[in-house]
Amino acid sequence: MPRQIPYIIANEGCERFSFYGMRNILTPFLISTLLLFLPQPDRAGEAKHVFHTFVIGVYFFPLLGGWIADRLFGKYNTIFWLSLVYVAGHACLAIFENNLQGFYFGLFLIALGSGGIKPLVASFVGDQFDQSNRNRAKVVFDAFYWIINFGSFFASLLMPIFLRDYGAAVAFGIPGLLMAIATLVFWMGNKQYVHVPPAPANPHSVLRVARSALLARQPGQSRPGLTVAAMGAAGALASLAMTPQWGFVISACLALVLVLAFGGLGTAMQLERARGAHPDETIEGVRAVLRILVVFSLVTPFWSLFDQKASTWIVQANDMTKPDWFLPAQMQALNPLLVMLLIPFNNFALFPLLRRLGWEPTTLRRMTGGIAFTSLAWVVIGAIQLQMDGGTPTSIAWQILPYTLLTFGEVLVSTSGLEFAYSQAPASMKGTIMSLWCLAVTVGSLWVLIVNAGVKNDAITAMIATTGLSTIAFQMFFFAAFALVAAILFGWYARSYRMTNHYRPA
Repeated sequence: MPRQIPYIIANEGCERFSFYGMRNILTPFLISTLLLFLPQPDRAGEAKHVFHTFVIGVYFFPLLGGWIADRLFGKYNTIFWLSLVYVAGHACLAIFENNLQGFYFGLFLIALGSGGIKPLVASFVGDQFDQSNRNRAKVVFDAFYWIINFGSFFASLLMPIFLRDYGAAVAFGIPGLLMAIATLVFWMGNKQYVHVPPAPANPHSVLRVARSALLARQPGQSRPGLTVAAMGAAGALASLAMTPQWGFVISACLALVLVLAFGGLGTAMQLERARGAHPDETIEGVRAVLRILVVFSLVTPFWSLFDQKASTWIVQANDMTKPDWFLPAQMQALNPLLVMLLIPFNNFALFPLLRRLGWEPTTLRRMTGGIAFTSLAWVVIGAIQLQMDGGTPTSIAWQILPYTLLTFGEVLVSTSGLEFAYSQAPASMKGTIMSLWCLAVTVGSLWVLIVNAGVKNDAITAMIATTGLSTIAFQMFFFAAFALVAAILFGWYARSYRMTNHYRPA
């Protein structure tokens, strides 16, 4: 095991405490304090909008961080300097607790700092391994995810209490202090790390190969791929034109999705035309990236469901019966606690049992099952909502079952996804591919914003009313069906996916 790993693990534990400490009290703080200028019925909806907009930012900025690390400053320098931006963002939350603009600026800095380093820390872990010890990488990725949830557990348990008893300045200030400690610990291990230098300008990058493929002419043949890519660009412009109606976040994110989806499909249709202008191995590398993006796109519904435990599920918990001393946001501590229990249970009990029964739990099989379990969790949370809508007082303890199902799905998808993203990414694109993995979370929250905006439409509200369900219950069952369809498609695509190995040579 590389000796420098403990520095990265300790850094991640503190950083995750800081992130989840502020994130898990964000929705209740917005509802109870910062959004008091809104009518009471509108506060929960606006808090969910702000929360998922913040999540979109957190998982969009990995694109920037990955590019800076891969092309300019390397992973270590990018992580260190963006960590300082991250600390400044926490300071703004603590200082501007009663100032809407100042508080939102702090959220922007945290999104930039946290998002910018997010793909790089996991990728930096992978850089510490080579072919001689890559079999230990899975253990470290699991430990990496375990320490994330160790920090998240105590943050979820304690920060709601600090918010209630000591106010927002203390509750948001403590995570800032932990982030400062995380940055210091990371700096202390500098001389022991393996530093993979940023890649030089690549004349055969993915974008340049895609451009060559789309623009290449062949005698007597049309360019259908270019037509498809142009359709995506036109759709993106149309989406941006809808900014006044949809808001900038939805319009811009949907435009990005259209460009990636149609541009990727168009490139795949004409990729062979780039041969000759680019080496064969580069062509095959781009083909691999396009296949990875299909996997990532099919994971986006999972993130739609998972991240709503800190928004929709808290809103539901506010209306449930509970002891006076228990705060709804503390329910989220159950998620990291279960993760810490389920990771060793899976590795030492469940997976060995499945292997003895002749069924190998491969990375993609685990991810397929994880998406399906997440769908089941939302069926259960929807059934609980139906009971509440019927006027039956419902204990918050009923949320334990959907939390358990959701967390089991998370362990299968998220830990496996980290390993998949790193192992499948060519060496020159580690940071970028990990960024695109994070972008899947942005797209997941985009679906949430679109659905939330949709249920405000009178026609859709009238349609929901004909089902006999409340709006929130309808949304819950809609998301459950969304994830189930994604699980079926993911499992079908995974059957033909060929795994590769892109760990560096020993």
